[in-house]
Amino acid sequence: MKNIMNISKQLTLIIFISLLFSCATTQNEIVEEEELYLSRGKDYHKKGQYDQAISDFTKALEINPRNAEAYHNRGYVYYENKSQYDQAISDFNKALEINPRYTRAYLHRGNAYLAKSQYDQAISDYNKALEIILKNDPWNTMLYGNRGLTYYYMGEYDRALSDCNKAIEMDPKNANPYSHRGQVYQAKGQYDKAISDFNKALKLNPRYAPAYYHRGNFYYLQKKYDRSWRDIKIAQQLGYKIPPEFLDQLKRDSGRER
Repeated sequence: MKNIMNISKQLTLIIFISLLFSCATTQNEIVEEEELYLSRGKDYHKKGQYDQAISDFTKALEINPRNAEAYHNRGYVYYENKSQYDQAISDFNKALEINPRYTRAYLHRGNAYLAKSQYDQAISDYNKALEIILKNDPWNTMLYGNRGLTYYYMGEYDRALSDCNKAIEMDPKNANPYSHRGQVYQAKGQYDKAISDFNKALKLNPRYAPAYYHRGNFYYLQKKYDRSWRDIKIAQQLGYKIPPEFLDQLKRDSGRER
């Protein structure tokens, strides 16, 4: 009788261990599937296959609705590549609900607000990110640069200049803050400094379309139409969206509409 009971206990233990192992295996498989979709979504994004990237990030979220990175990554595609700013902000909100210290979610939500001309919200997000980010984190450059650009659009040129200077000090080889600072100098009427910064940005990154556009705009205001046309066309070839009314005016003023 005792032998039968011992055998029964052993069988029960074996079954229990098997169930635990099975559950653990299933859970591992679920995690692996989630990570697979997340990784493949990143690859799709790098390849410019944005709809597929969104699909994979969505599948990752169906497996784990608490995946802050998947929300952030999907929001980034909506913001950066699809210009669907409200959808992007919604995803960044969810990422921040899950992880309130997600620096890049604050940064990119700020960028989406900037794209919508909601400058106060953009400044607020950049400030929050700067409060929690490590001093040596390379994302500091973009945060200061983009906050500086936002201050520029708000007409607060001294604050804009201060932030751009900080961004350049942190990463002197980054073209973006030079272009931003060039816009500020142009607005302040410091034209020599403005053109110097646009040139510096393009020396650092010869494919940086915004700097071509802003230098082209600068040349236009200086009535240097040929130089303006050349820069604007390069910016356009690099994918920068030129305002149609500006392009039409430049064609007329440069004599290219005859």
